[in-house]
Amino acid sequence: MARTSFLQASVLLSSFLSFTHAQSATPTQLGWSTTLNGTPTSFRSVFTIPASADAGADVLPNIQDPQAVNAQDVCPGYKASQLRETDAGLSAVLTLAGKPCNVYGTDVETLTLKVEFQSKDRLAVNIRPAQLDASNSSHWVIPESLIPRPRAEGSHADLDLEFDWSNEPSFWFSVTRKSSGDIIFTTKGSHLVYENQFVEFVNSLPEDYNLYGLGERIHGLKLNNNFTATIYAADVGDPIDRNLYGSHPFYLETRYFDASNKTKKPLKQSDLHQRSFGYEPNASKSPYTSASHGVYYRNLHGMDVVLSPSNMTWRTLGGEIDLFFFDGPTQPAVTNQYQTSAIGLPAMQSYWTFGYHQCRWGYRNWTETRSIVETMRAFNIPMETIWLDIDYMDQYRDFTLDPVTFPPSGVADFFDWLHSNNQHFVPIVDAAIYIPNPTNASDAYDTYTRGNESGVFLTNPDGSQYIGAVWPGYTVFPDWMSSNGVAWWVKEMVEWYKEVPFSGFWVDMTEVSSFCVGSCGTGNVTLNPVHPPFSLPGEVGNVVFDYPEGFNITNATEAASASAGASSDLAVHAVSPNATHANGMEEYDVHNVWGHQIINATYQGLLSVFPGKRPFIIGRSTFAGSGKWAGHWGGDNASKWAYMFFSIPQALSFSLFGIPMFGVDTCGFNGNTDAELCSRWMQLSAFFPFYRNHNVLSAISQEPYQWESVASASRSAMHIRYSLLPYMYTLFHQAHTTGSTVMRALAWEFPNEPQLAGVDTQFLLGPSILVTPVLEPQVDTVKGVFPGLIDGESWYDWYTGERVKAEAGVNTTISAPLGHIPVYVRGGSVLPTQEPGYTTTDSRKNPWGLIVALSADGEASGSLYVDDGESLEPSATLDISFAAVSGQLKVDVRGEFKDNNTLGNVTVLGLTGGCGPVKLNGQPVDTAKVNCNQDTSVLKLSGLNDLTNGGAWQGNWTLSWT
Repeated sequence: MARTSFLQASVLLSSFLSFTHAQSATPTQLGWSTTLNGTPTSFRSVFTIPASADAGADVLPNIQDPQAVNAQDVCPGYKASQLRETDAGLSAVLTLAGKPCNVYGTDVETLTLKVEFQSKDRLAVNIRPAQLDASNSSHWVIPESLIPRPRAEGSHADLDLEFDWSNEPSFWFSVTRKSSGDIIFTTKGSHLVYENQFVEFVNSLPEDYNLYGLGERIHGLKLNNNFTATIYAADVGDPIDRNLYGSHPFYLETRYFDASNKTKKPLKQSDLHQRSFGYEPNASKSPYTSASHGVYYRNLHGMDVVLSPSNMTWRTLGGEIDLFFFDGPTQPAVTNQYQTSAIGLPAMQSYWTFGYHQCRWGYRNWTETRSIVETMRAFNIPMETIWLDIDYMDQYRDFTLDPVTFPPSGVADFFDWLHSNNQHFVPIVDAAIYIPNPTNASDAYDTYTRGNESGVFLTNPDGSQYIGAVWPGYTVFPDWMSSNGVAWWVKEMVEWYKEVPFSGFWVDMTEVSSFCVGSCGTGNVTLNPVHPPFSLPGEVGNVVFDYPEGFNITNATEAASASAGASSDLAVHAVSPNATHANGMEEYDVHNVWGHQIINATYQGLLSVFPGKRPFIIGRSTFAGSGKWAGHWGGDNASKWAYMFFSIPQALSFSLFGIPMFGVDTCGFNGNTDAELCSRWMQLSAFFPFYRNHNVLSAISQEPYQWESVASASRSAMHIRYSLLPYMYTLFHQAHTTGSTVMRALAWEFPNEPQLAGVDTQFLLGPSILVTPVLEPQVDTVKGVFPGLIDGESWYDWYTGERVKAEAGVNTTISAPLGHIPVYVRGGSVLPTQEPGYTTTDSRKNPWGLIVALSADGEASGSLYVDDGESLEPSATLDISFAAVSGQLKVDVRGEFKDNNTLGNVTVLGLTGGCGPVKLNGQPVDTAKVNCNQDTSVLKLSGLNDLTNGGAWQGNWTLSWT
């Protein structure tokens, strides 16, 4: 929830190229008074921090400065010598090849090169200063304890990647696929620049490349040419095309080839257009093939990745060059290799977390919060979890309750009632800790006192406490590298749970955000509590009166556009780079993992609160590997069609980053939504793993029951979602164990269709569900492609079960009136379903179902994973596989978990030749339970419960229909 759209402040990393360490600043140095002469507000008559406190130096980013020196033009590069080769790799010394250029710092004269063939699918290249000085941040490298480095795993004999290098004209290297000769990464023709606080290298790219990743940002899925991907954790709201909250220096690249061309030269878009994206009418197979690889740059520093038409330039503020190349050669293989060997597999989520979540900034008390839950039930809109924003806190202080609006005396009644309905509660918890006014005994804050006594807060370089400002006023910031930091946080969570029985944690402001430049609270905490340096929504002078985006649209649609200004100081709206950690590290070096670390601390806290249970965390700032502990939401979006549109590529990008538990603020956070937008968005988000509606203080209410059309659309989509929860849960278990993706781009699942490379208006949920949402106002149709048709795939309409009639490679116009979201089932799939209940607890008690969608040759397969839905290490599980062939469905059950739910129904799609006698384990099924529609080729079996009284999965069985 960071409401930074009201702050008009952001960070653009491109400025880093000319940045040097910021210094702490007192209020006097910032040019404003320390006396109580600030602006009182209607919110509370307290000192308001001036807006100038959050204004950084106006620095022109070098990348935008036409007068800036191009390091490639003036720097000499390096020469390699002292080469040593082994079967496992090679090493060398790199020495500056000429006169130091010192263009943005001081050149490092001697580097070491180490190349490792780490496994059958991974190659590593490391370049670092030969002499490491722990006290010099320009030579800082990531501690293994902070972000583990992938290590060699034994055999690499089958590795298809090879490393080549040359000293002409200066050192460069290439990584090549031996099997095809395709060079997937080369720095040939460029110079390596390695200075303190500035590292640059350039690698070539093929023309019209297909590149994905390099997050976090709101952008199309495929990264385009002439674009700078800045990677730096920033509390900036949700501007388009800018760096946001998380840092993920990883990309996937896919190259397409002519399947008949043995030279394996990547095809350009111009080649593909000449051949036509459509296929010949009688074609029976795609003429294309593809290969994917991944690259992970293990570096915590802020960086720019400049994407040009023929290359990408990497610029970082320090650290080592630590590159890992993943062979693939498919997208599923790349994400498997990246997650299993480099960053860790995604956390397995508890079953309840896949239910619907309702939240807003502005629920005023226990009574109103309860009424929201009751009204959702009255409208029969399933709701699993109610969330609270900072409203519940006592003056915005973590681990507190407002004594008037959310008094502790109301906790027992509220939570006894909520939990008796099998529903859950998740509160927001912010990153900053209020520092109390030492002259006011009534302002005491035990969480701060305990932390201060344990030495767990960031300091200034001189050892004094670093004091910034966030919602409660002047604040301090936990230091996760201090010896007691995690233990203190865990203890605070454990103790607070005794007061407020939460089910999970929502950690916010974790970039880590501060509303002033430098240690602005130093010498000023006697003013606490103080008001933030901006007015909050709803305060006098800042009333939000915002027409919905589509208001007044009559007979035309409007193209959504967004732009954002850029502030150019690292310290703006963030803890300053010279804030110091207990081990001497500066925030400059580890800023991008502060959010990653609080997620880890929160994970440990939830394990202590709920021993043996899976922690549920939604975090804002993430890094490579955060997915092994938490999910993520897309931040402070707006109630605009553009943000609904971009939610799909956001989600797909986080699939690549190993954080499948992703969702956005459905219907939009900032501004006012309307019935049409909210209806479309509630249906779209029903197919995202994390499904939550959340909006800003003072905007109109947007719970789905506020409009009957939205309520109806929500119930319709939720019925599908809750029916598919067993399928979604199985997908998550596969992601957790194999590194597979949950939400998938069409191009990843259908790698032989280059026309899908940029498609991000449709997506797949797992391999078998295709979603084609409406993403623009005032239309009742949508265009979508049905992938795989050229290679014989079949698709079935979810609602009718009929086979889709469409042409390969052609956008098809699909009927999509308001309240309807087109959903399709892939032929060849067996989908496990369950009759929906109001909550996930209710659903898990209901009969099972199966959808058998036959391929063109009459076959289908699928799987189901079942456990208790919450244990970190379940004592018993079920793994069930389904295989349909020759008019029979065979079910193979393995495992000891006891599930007594019966099988209620089976639907078979794509029948050919009609229906014969239906038998279950050789015994005829009563014809009253059989509905065979010859016109739609759909067989529906219902009322099967009495045939599976002991439970659908008590043993193997066979169903036949021919």
